[in-house]
Amino acid sequence: MKKVYMEIYGCAANQADFEIAAGLLKRAGFKLTKSPKDSDLNLIFTCNVKVPTEQRMIYRIEELTKTGKPLIVAGCMPMVQRDLIERINPKASLIGPHSIHKIVDIVERTIKREKVVSLSYEKTVKVCLPRVRRNPIIAIVPIAEGCAWQRCTYCIVKYERGKLFSFPERLIVKEVESSVKEGCKEIWITSQDNACYGLDIGTDLPKLLNSITKVKGKFYVRVGMMNPVYVKNFVDRLINSYKSSKIFKFLHLPAQSGSNRILKAMKRGYSIKDFVRIVEKFRKRFKLLTLSTDIIVGFPGESEEDFE
Repeated sequence: MKKVYMEIYGCAANQADFEIAAGLLKRAGFKLTKSPKDSDLNLIFTCNVKVPTEQRMIYRIEELTKTGKPLIVAGCMPMVQRDLIERINPKASLIGPHSIHKIVDIVERTIKREKVVSLSYEKTVKVCLPRVRRNPIIAIVPIAEGCAWQRCTYCIVKYERGKLFSFPERLIVKEVESSVKEGCKEIWITSQDNACYGLDIGTDLPKLLNSITKVKGKFYVRVGMMNPVYVKNFVDRLINSYKSSKIFKFLHLPAQSGSNRILKAMKRGYSIKDFVRIVEKFRKRFKLLTLSTDIIVGFPGESEEDFE
C-alpha cells in the first residue's frame, strides 16, 4: 500500500479541495500518513493570496523537495506561479483547483517519477465526492468555483480560480444531507464569493440557503465571504434567510477601504454607503450580529485622508 503525506494551507475552499483529494486517494487504496518522512509521495495544497503566505509556501516546497521524494504541488499557486515552483523543484507535478478529480491518476503517475501538469480551467462539481474531514463535525461545502465580478485590480484569485461556475442546488443540498447524517454539526458554505452564487444558473444565495435550512437534523450553517456588490441587490431577502435558527448570525462582508476614491481605484463596484446600509440592516434585525470584514491599507495612491 503506497503512502501519501498531505499538507494544506489557505481558505475554506482550498481545505475542501484537500478533503476531497484525501477522500479520493483513500478510496483508491492509498494510506494517508502524518509525516513526509514516512511517505512514498508528498502533496502540498498551496495558497498565495498574501505575501507572507507565499513566502511560507516557498519554504515548505523547498523543505519537501529536500526529502527527495516525488512531490505534487496543488492549490492556487501552480496556476499563476508555475515558474517559481519549477525553479525550486523542476520535477514536481502541478495540479490546479479545477483538476482535483484527477488526483488519483496524478499521484499514481508521479510516484513512478513522471512529471504531470494539470492546470486547465475545467468545470468540476465539487460536491457529493468522497471526503476525509479534517474536523469530523464540520462539513466544508463548496457551492461554486470562481468569481463573477473579475474586476478587482489587486486580486490574484481571479486568475487562479477562474470565472464563476455555480454547482447545482440539488447536489449542494444532497451534500448537506449526507454530511448531517454522518454527524456534522456545522455546515460551512464556501466559495470565492458566496454572494454571486447562481448568477450563471438563474438562482441566488438566499434561495440556496432556504433550501439548505429545510434539511432535517440539528446543525448550524456558517455563510462565508460575500461581496457587497451583489449583497446590496438582495439584502432584504438574505436577511429573511438568516432568520432561520440554523444559520449563524455571522456576516463576512469585506469593506477593503473606507474611502470611495480607493474603492473606485480597486474597481470594487460599491460605495461606503452601500456597505454601511447592508451592515445597518443586518444589525437592526440581529442585535448580536458578528461582523467580519477585510481592510487593505497602503493601497497604491492611498492618501492620509483616504486612510483616516
